[in-house]
Amino acid sequence: MNATKSFKPDKVITISIAHFIHDIYSSFLAPLLPLLIEKFSISHTLVGALSTFQQLPALLNPLVGIIADKICIRIFIAITPAVTCTTMSLLGVAPHYTMLAILLFVTGISTSFFHVPGPVLIKQVAGSRVGKGMSYYMLGGEIARTLGPLIIVGAVSLWSLEGTFRLIPFGIAASLFIYLKLRDTDVSSKSKTENKQNGPGKTFIDLLPFFIILAGLAFLRGFARTALTLFLPLYMKSEGASFAFGGIMLSILQFSGALGTLFSGTISDKIGRKKALVIIFTIIPILMFIFLKAQGVFTIIVLILTGFFLFAGSPVLLALVNEIDSEHPSFVNGIYMSVSFTTISVTSLLIGFFIDRYGFEITYKISAILTFASIPLVMMLPGKKKKKY
Repeated sequence: MNATKSFKPDKVITISIAHFIHDIYSSFLAPLLPLLIEKFSISHTLVGALSTFQQLPALLNPLVGIIADKICIRIFIAITPAVTCTTMSLLGVAPHYTMLAILLFVTGISTSFFHVPGPVLIKQVAGSRVGKGMSYYMLGGEIARTLGPLIIVGAVSLWSLEGTFRLIPFGIAASLFIYLKLRDTDVSSKSKTENKQNGPGKTFIDLLPFFIILAGLAFLRGFARTALTLFLPLYMKSEGASFAFGGIMLSILQFSGALGTLFSGTISDKIGRKKALVIIFTIIPILMFIFLKAQGVFTIIVLILTGFFLFAGSPVLLALVNEIDSEHPSFVNGIYMSVSFTTISVTSLLIGFFIDRYGFEITYKISAILTFASIPLVMMLPGKKKKKY
């Protein structure tokens, strides 16, 4: 598939806005956890399992990718925010843990149908500045995860936990807005290669070593990311903070992460993907250890710095994956998304178990060390792919 040569900011921004709206609602789980734990009397291990239910549909991402390579599924980018807003806004009225799991599972399916074609469309409209395009795309998601906790905390304060369903109309209206904005946008996730030489199976086999390295990276870096996002409000509560303050701290982390995603992709266009990742994965563990010792206002300062680097690796890795010259770009991106989301589900379970057994401080230290251990895998990553897969 030949990427558009020029960077098209209007189309990049449109897709990034869609990402922003979708991920506002998908970020509701973490700030709600203190209330859900109190309502259902669940352990941290079961808390981690909730994230697993949300990430489990990511196993279908390669199949979603194959579909995206055959047809234009632009409509899904418009529909999925409405689906996600409905399921996530109903978490507060769920009568039992099983219903929570079902709602999160449906959210995961909706998330797959949004996130698999999204980066592929960005690649088409970003031209040769793929890193910059991915930074814009990820910025939409991170800003959403900045505002999401504030919105759900405000909704609970205004309507109570059981009243969060009132947020549903806003998401549906947003989906209609996205549909109207994308209706005349001439982008498609279909591969434009007419005579494909390789099927998805051969593409997967050829790229298997690359996917194995990505899986290792996603697993190791997933500990720090999950510990400092899903479990941050619970950590703050264990330190004596209120429900609202935990949500605010998560928003601060996500906002600084948004800045990290904005700059990291563009910087990696200039200094190289691998060098950028080595810098990022070296700094994160140092900041995590400082965060555990920080007190007062200094805690917020360290959290801002940590968030900046914690999310900075995402657009760099996305650019690496989408620079592969493949006849099945959505399938390749689907594999990466599947690896990324499923490893998050595994790390969520493990971190919940470790917190129940060893407490927050030891778990956070382990997460920091594992992030540093990902650097050898970064050095094993290949450069830009020249061969067509």
